[in-house]
Amino acid sequence: MATAIGETRPTARRGPGLAGRIYKHRTDYLYILPALIVMFVVIGYPVYYVVELSFFKTPPSLAMSEKIFVGVDNYSRILQAKSFHEVTMNTVVWTVFSTLFAFILGFGAALALDRAFFLRGPLRGALLIPFVISAVAGSFVWRWMYNSDIGVIGAFLVELGITDRPLNFLDNTQTVLASLIVVNVWREFPFAMIMMLAGLQTVPDELHRAAKMDGASVIQRFFHVTMPHLKSVTLITVLLLTVNNLNSFIIPWIMTGGGPANASDIWITAIYQLAFGRVRFGIASAYSVILFLVMMVLGYYYVRIMTRGDERRAE
Repeated sequence: MATAIGETRPTARRGPGLAGRIYKHRTDYLYILPALIVMFVVIGYPVYYVVELSFFKTPPSLAMSEKIFVGVDNYSRILQAKSFHEVTMNTVVWTVFSTLFAFILGFGAALALDRAFFLRGPLRGALLIPFVISAVAGSFVWRWMYNSDIGVIGAFLVELGITDRPLNFLDNTQTVLASLIVVNVWREFPFAMIMMLAGLQTVPDELHRAAKMDGASVIQRFFHVTMPHLKSVTLITVLLLTVNNLNSFIIPWIMTGGGPANASDIWITAIYQLAFGRVRFGIASAYSVILFLVMMVLGYYYVRIMTRGDERRAE
């Protein structure tokens, strides 16, 4: 029906902009101001110094006060180096497969533990052990288990008749990265299990019962009822696993130190070796800035996912 003359259509309310939201919550920001100052001192200044240092050359023979300004030469040298492309490939393989298998295994465990059954509580606690124990202790245990002379994994494979002699997992360039990914997945899948189990608790049982009454199969209920409710928690879990894997230092460094022949070297271990092994802080800082930019992109999407509901409520 056409509106009468002189009447105006109601306009949709638009939420306040960023400045308006900050002014509205100005008292809240005053409460957290001391924490923000501490974060700036502890995090902000080191980040600034690393970015500044990435434009300088710092030969081991010179003191830090005698560093030489080289502009973007450090970045160009890194991006053109063959070792950078090899380490980047290792990092991609490490991150993608660690994230993928940790999520799949954790999601499967969450689905198995979602329903009540006998000894579910103790089983949940047992599956959390890899996540709560020290990563350093776990790395040393796995390194012993992978040992080609006294390792239980090689001895078990020989006992089963799968191999004639114990395999050399960590000293073989063809198997070392896959062996480390196995350890990393063992370490991280409990985190994915916890996140997805929490997400499964939010799926209403009424929807499952209604879909079952309508004749939906178990698979149909899973994809059309369960998965839509798990979209946000799935994205958050995958992003957090990806960020953690990009920064995962303990397992590859303790178990192999990036070897053999740099076959298990990833970005974070390469940065450590450049900075504290070869004392080339300028190159290491440029390397760190590249990693930081990748992390910032992932952090941006993480914040977008976390604040999606707030933006909808503000509209």
